[in-house]
Amino acid sequence: MRAKASVLGHFGEGTQLLNGQTVKTKIITEELQSSMGQAQVLKFDTHGGKIMILKAPFQVFKALKNSTNVLIFPAQNGLRVYAPLISFAKLFYKKRKTHYVVIGGWLPQFISKRQVLTKALKKFDGIYVETNTMKSALEQQGFSNVFVMPNCKKLRVLSAAELVYPSKTPYKLCTFSRVMQEKGIETAVNAVKQVNDKLGYMAYTLDIYGQVDSSQTEWFESLKNQFPDYICYCGCVDADKSVQILQRYFALLFPTHFYTEGIPGTIIDAYAAGIPVISAKWASYTDVVDDGVTGIGYDFDNTQQFVNILLDLIKSPAAFLDMKTNCIRKAKDYTPETAIKILTEKFDGE
Repeated sequence: MRAKASVLGHFGEGTQLLNGQTVKTKIITEELQSSMGQAQVLKFDTHGGKIMILKAPFQVFKALKNSTNVLIFPAQNGLRVYAPLISFAKLFYKKRKTHYVVIGGWLPQFISKRQVLTKALKKFDGIYVETNTMKSALEQQGFSNVFVMPNCKKLRVLSAAELVYPSKTPYKLCTFSRVMQEKGIETAVNAVKQVNDKLGYMAYTLDIYGQVDSSQTEWFESLKNQFPDYICYCGCVDADKSVQILQRYFALLFPTHFYTEGIPGTIIDAYAAGIPVISAKWASYTDVVDDGVTGIGYDFDNTQQFVNILLDLIKSPAAFLDMKTNCIRKAKDYTPETAIKILTEKFDGE
């Protein structure tokens, strides 16, 4: 008796990884186990770096042999290994269905000049992207097997009665992502310092949450040494505590330098906590943030616009705070229950 599904994903067993790839892989897998039964969902951990290249063929053939549907959740390096392998192995298991759940917004650009990978992915039964922007970009490249499945998190969405409305300065700002240069952490630090310096008083504080990228610890230690008293690194937060932590903030800052973000999990956290977003307009920004409704955006890499938004909000914060109820309504679009329905509708029930 075959299982209904096998998941080949970056579970990072034995580690405390908090990156978007690992988090999303675990959330979707747990939701599948909850709806189908734990025994019906087999797990294959692709964590392990170069050694996984040796294990990958065995994982792929075992997954195809023992389940009706096979799902992969790779990042760039893993995709180059697992997609061609599955495309080849499926020749021996023609009745199986294969699904690729994309994490982030990088895929269209990544495969645009990779013909072998493109050919392999077109043989999948479903490619599940996070935004309509990504779907359109892939369809322009000739794909006809692409579906939109928003990123999701299993969170308790606050009620309107639980929303916290700050009434005076300093307004508390935060970032809530991986701590790395590409996520714009230094941009947020510099913007808050510039605003407070210009106004001549502490208009904002900034708390930085998240796992520090292991390759950028030296950079971040140097940055921390320059923090004024109103900027603080607060470490990591357990996934089930994110709403509780975020609800006391005025705004979430998302000054990303990754133009190909998908639906950032940090914004889902903020919406569940009723916190509007101040964000760079990455490629899929309009898929995620309703400008002037759940947040405010500035032109990508335009730090001065970012600063100007913070300055304007000090003069008139009321309209921004009124967005809080819109945020909790928006959060309901990103529940795991909503996401996996889109996925399991394409499953083979054999």
